[in-house]
Amino acid sequence: MNNTNAISSFLALGQENRLNVFRLIVQRGDTGLTPSEIIETLGIPNATLSFHLKDLVDAELLLVERQGRNMIYRPNALHVQKLSEFLLDNCCGGKSCIPVKPFKKAKVK
Repeated sequence: MNNTNAISSFLALGQENRLNVFRLIVQRGDTGLTPSEIIETLGIPNATLSFHLKDLVDAELLLVERQGRNMIYRPNALHVQKLSEFLLDNCCGGKSCIPVKPFKKAKVK
């Protein structure tokens, strides 16, 4: 994973409909979803959904497979894992990022 790959992924996820589509597909996991199922769940118009799915596939966040007449979209778990590792690389100087004592919320006046 390099900066260019990470930026591409974040830009793809930086739009509300694409983020919602990605999250829905991730919830389904390896089973994946067809565009019809996504439209039924999220109510995104077909042409709009096609545009968003293309961006997510181009950013390597989704994998697509043809099954007969249907296209099945699945999360690209390996890419998402690499993206997470990229974000957390050298996190907290090699020490655990989980605080020993939980932080208390500051009181806002």
